[in-house]
Amino acid sequence: MTPEPSPVRGIRTTAIHAGESPDPVTGASAPSIVMSTAFVADAGVSFSAEDFGDNTPYLYTRWKNPTVDQLEKKLAALEGAGGSVAFASGMAAVTALLLYTLRAGDHLVISDISYAATAEMTNELLPRLGIGVTKVDMSDPANVKAALRPNTKLVYAESPANPILRLTDLEAVGRIAHEKGARFAVDATFASPIGIQPTQLGADFVLHSLTKYINGHGDAIGGAVIGSAQDMAAIKKEIAIRTGGILSPFNAWLIQRGAATLPLRMRAHEEGAHAVAQFLEEHPKVTRVIYPGLPSHPQYALAQKQLKNTSGMITFQVKDGLAAAPVIAKRLSVIHYAVSLGHQRSLVFYLPTRDMLRTSFKLTPAQEQSFRAFAGDGIFRLSVGLEDPADLIADLAHALDGI
Repeated sequence: MTPEPSPVRGIRTTAIHAGESPDPVTGASAPSIVMSTAFVADAGVSFSAEDFGDNTPYLYTRWKNPTVDQLEKKLAALEGAGGSVAFASGMAAVTALLLYTLRAGDHLVISDISYAATAEMTNELLPRLGIGVTKVDMSDPANVKAALRPNTKLVYAESPANPILRLTDLEAVGRIAHEKGARFAVDATFASPIGIQPTQLGADFVLHSLTKYINGHGDAIGGAVIGSAQDMAAIKKEIAIRTGGILSPFNAWLIQRGAATLPLRMRAHEEGAHAVAQFLEEHPKVTRVIYPGLPSHPQYALAQKQLKNTSGMITFQVKDGLAAAPVIAKRLSVIHYAVSLGHQRSLVFYLPTRDMLRTSFKLTPAQEQSFRAFAGDGIFRLSVGLEDPADLIADLAHALDGI
């Protein structure tokens, strides 16, 4: 008698098979794209979000869609969580989580360094809605503990933090949040589910910009919130259906296809980043390199403890980076001078500290000092792709020779 396969599967098997099955009509092995906005239903089926639940049939793609469902199941499996809800962008996912967890009179504690749009939203929109916001340097869990109030409902970390690659001890911060009755959310876009699974370290919610590593090919925008089945059902009904920031089935299909190779790609991103980071650290024109996989990272011990994969994100500094940026951009031939990250091709972009502090990060003097400890006067944020590391190194060497 043939034994049943184990329900506990490896991450590579999960990335390929979770959420998917052969098409019951055609037998197609690859998932299909269901682009229909409407579905034939039995007479008498309720068309009200109030009645939406696990057993609701497909009625309208804003409610749920077979292709998006497959992706959501795959994301939940990759994180080891009960469910997920996909959105049209990473910021739509962030917005959904904040709207779900916070009300007027509530208080949010958030990392003082986070994705620029998240930072700007918590600078402006949330306070206008009557939500208190305190921003702290989460590299020290004591800062989080000191910031908590009786009305704190959510603690929001980003690790590694965009763009400076500063880390947060998720287990420690999660314990602090839960001891005070707050929920704990982590944006883990830079690490991907291959690098870290925050729900296994005490997080209630995980956020991903699917545009980045999970898609991995720079051709589809999306976002996701991942957590317990109960929370995800509520977010789906209360936020996704009612606000309408849903993911296109076509983008869901592209992202699902990318997710299948995520474990293999992340291993290659990490290997390439290690080689490139070591080259940069030894280059005479590079004054500082920050990469969690290097012993020179200020939180290397935490990175070794917490990250199963140190990803492909590097920052580096050169003397007078603002003047060097156009020279480097012009001399690059393999690496693209462009924003975004996590694609198969390598991307680099210069971020001046003065601009980041003026537009996104509203910091205290102590927080600015912590930021500058990682960023100096500005950083080149380099997303190492899947090219041959030797070619990337040669490209960077040629570019740096020009400054």
